[in-house]
Amino acid sequence: MKTLFIILAGVGGVLAVVFVFRGDYEKAFVAAAAGAVCWILNYRQQLRETLANREEEYQEDEDEEASS
Repeated sequence: MKTLFIILAGVGGVLAVVFVFRGDYEKAFVAAAAGAVCWILNYRQQLRETLANREEEYQEDEDEEASS
């Protein structure tokens, strides 16, 4: 899923540049905004994975302390 969001963010950026060269600034804004949203969704997905891993480590540490 992360790869998909990165690809869509890149496509949105490229489309924004193309629309700016054509002089269609409204479509460029929409394409850039869509690319930014995809990038944010990718970042959110990465944070979720990181936080889930930290939570698992925290639970393991608590279990080890409780069994000691």
